[in-house]
Amino acid sequence: MNMIVAVDKNWAIGKQGRLLVRIPNDIKLFREETTGKVVIMGRKTFESLPDRAPLKDRVNIVLTANREMYIKGVLVCHSIEAAMESLKEYKEEDIFIIGGESIYKQFLPLCKTIHVTYIDYTYEADTYFPDLDKEKEWYLAEKSEEQTYFDLIYEFRKYKRV
Repeated sequence: MNMIVAVDKNWAIGKQGRLLVRIPNDIKLFREETTGKVVIMGRKTFESLPDRAPLKDRVNIVLTANREMYIKGVLVCHSIEAAMESLKEYKEEDIFIIGGESIYKQFLPLCKTIHVTYIDYTYEADTYFPDLDKEKEWYLAEKSEEQTYFDLIYEFRKYKRV
């Protein structure tokens, strides 16, 4: 199972339900990695998507405590156990956890690979991803060259579980 996330220098991921920044190459990488795959997200992340619509050409799974929630084209699950049951028919490498903060934390012990867009900047934020550089069970397996988007410097990193 995989995760995919964009973080700043403090491993912040968002503020008030929104991404910290939109970098075209990060969006392109997200699309390339997840198209044709399964994406799992929380309700708030789903509601932050354009037009609150499922991501195209992917199996969309939304976790929510709201038992009344129905979203056309989305598999709604009410527990991590229910989500895991629905994932049994998919290959582990085809599953991507895409947020938000509580969903990342719940699924982190189940993941083997994490794709991180690391942005060399500090934003004002209210949601965070665990700092993988401080986690003993994770190591940096790959890192791209530094890239720039206007005045932002960022790189693509891939972390693997030890």
